[in-house]
Amino acid sequence: MARITQICPTFEVADPSAAATWYRDKLGFAVKWSMADYAIVGRDDDVEIHFWPRPATRPADHSSSVYVRLDDIDALHATMTGAAEGGRISPVQDRDWGMREFYVWDPDGNLLRFGVPIPGWVPGAE
Repeated sequence: MARITQICPTFEVADPSAAATWYRDKLGFAVKWSMADYAIVGRDDDVEIHFWPRPATRPADHSSSVYVRLDDIDALHATMTGAAEGGRISPVQDRDWGMREFYVWDPDGNLLRFGVPIPGWVPGAE
């Protein structure tokens, strides 16, 4: 049986090259490839986000999102505070659904949700 080895979200953006630069400068991704109508950024070995131009017929407020699980949410958050320049970043918070999360909105409105399970969390326990 075939095995999926990687999923790469693809975000619609106004300018793929500018998006790749923002992800590099503000979120610590590396630009792996960029041209006028497509760009790819990466982090670690197996993490990629792809960008392509938003079609002229699509409203500018159309956006996408991705959920990213990781091992050290506070450390990652500390490296991404630059997201407030041109985008937005939330504080790290424990959520009612058992996850410790923070969110980043890029300048094109795309949402990256980062989360890690809260150790010992039990549904319904107060």
